[in-house]
Amino acid sequence: MRVHGILRLMLAATLPDLSKLDREALQALLLAEHQERMATHEQLQRREIEIEHLKLLLSQLRRMQFGPKSEKLERQIEQLELRLEDLQQAQAAEQMTDSVERASTEPSRPRVKAKPARRPLPEHLPRQTQTHVPQHSVCPDCGGELRKLGEDVSEMLEYVRACFQVIRHVRPKLSCQHCERIVQAAAPSRPIARGLAGPGLLAHVLVSKYADHLPLYRQCEIYERHGIELERSTLADWVGGTSALLEPLVEALRRYVMAAGKLHADDTRVPVLAPGTGKTKTGRLWTYVRDDRPAGDTAAPAVWFAYSPDRGGEHPEKHLKTFRGALQADAYAGFNQLYKDDRIQEVACWAHVRRKFYDLEQAHASPLARESLERIAALYAIEDEIRGRPPDERQQVRQTRARPLLQSLHDWFEVSLTKLSRKSDTTAAIRYALTLWPALTRHCDDGRLEVDNNAAERALRAVTLGRKNYLFAGSDAGGERAAVIYSLIGTAKLNDLDPEAYLREVLTRIADHPINRIEELLPWNIAATLAHAVQPAA
Repeated sequence: MRVHGILRLMLAATLPDLSKLDREALQALLLAEHQERMATHEQLQRREIEIEHLKLLLSQLRRMQFGPKSEKLERQIEQLELRLEDLQQAQAAEQMTDSVERASTEPSRPRVKAKPARRPLPEHLPRQTQTHVPQHSVCPDCGGELRKLGEDVSEMLEYVRACFQVIRHVRPKLSCQHCERIVQAAAPSRPIARGLAGPGLLAHVLVSKYADHLPLYRQCEIYERHGIELERSTLADWVGGTSALLEPLVEALRRYVMAAGKLHADDTRVPVLAPGTGKTKTGRLWTYVRDDRPAGDTAAPAVWFAYSPDRGGEHPEKHLKTFRGALQADAYAGFNQLYKDDRIQEVACWAHVRRKFYDLEQAHASPLARESLERIAALYAIEDEIRGRPPDERQQVRQTRARPLLQSLHDWFEVSLTKLSRKSDTTAAIRYALTLWPALTRHCDDGRLEVDNNAAERALRAVTLGRKNYLFAGSDAGGERAAVIYSLIGTAKLNDLDPEAYLREVLTRIADHPINRIEELLPWNIAATLAHAVQPAA
């Protein structure tokens, strides 16, 4: 019986009588059955892989939609904090109600309740003393003279609403009685020539926009509630004028960052309004972070931002043309050109590797992904122990303890690949790590390097938060202005300075400051001045 006849029998509703089939027919029947089963198995496997991939995408999209990417432990902490706040609020409400009821029924029995230890209020805050004198000038019992025995002092923290004030610069004109020469003090310089805003107001507008994520039109609404009417175009002029004024300072900051032997680099998208179309295009903000404090270095940390209208690889090449050293970054292909000679060494990021397995574990509770996370966590535990130690000590610990863990992880990845479908997301996550393995393990040979690129990601956080509020920059020039302000605000934060206080000090001094000594206005050089300054109450 021919094969096509056997196939017709297989398509029949009932199995043919096998006893009537010869050997050739039985072999053909078994072969056709096997082929059909293999085709069905492959189809089911493809469907299972697609389902897993869709679950992964849905999990990622849900987290992108409803909040920033976060780790499981961070979510649990946040939930516990919210629960704790709720319980404390309920407890306070119950105690308030109970104390009112007791006051009405048993006023002579104060209730003793446990209170958290109260921290003293900061000494630098301005204090206003209110003295409460008794109504009686003589003893209410015998009429005798009262003398001071002592006093009880308690403090209460109050908030005084921020207010505007007008600074009047009065310059008297003096005339000589003999020669009639007129003498007058020179007009004080302003951050913006003939500008209305003082340095404090300019600093507040900049920080509100770029650190607190308040677009200018919202700031105008807030100022209007104070009785001050300012057009958005006026605030835009101030932002443009100050960013131009600060450009020489940011150039000095760039030179300082690029003089490091190791940098963290990353980028993020910035929607930008395309002129004349009413639509947006996608620009990029690049960040380059110099921060060697985890390796025990005392050099000041700093971050420099740069804007580009697209994500072409020529932009990081231009930004890093004077840099020599190790570059910690993600696997963006635009950086690859930089690694072709010995001028810049690639250092990859374990946080990116970990995130891929975290997404897999969240999407469908993959045991392999869970074990990968546990193995990577062991590497991070070592990093926690050696953070802040000198480079040579960090290198020694990594060679002794981290290197064997890395080799074991590499071998386990290789074995796991033989058991997985080539098209699965787990396979893709493993291959991502193995492809970058030399760059992922380079930190074991150099104690200056970090295990991940989180320093750059933290620097970009302010940009991603601001992007949600004002959605896009008005032009490429707006992106460049943003890079200027983000650089100074981000560096001030890295040096534990209040960005608004820092910018206020800079804008007070920069108009009269010699350009050849512009480095004196960098955050770490101004820190001592700000530490001794008493800031006005908010």
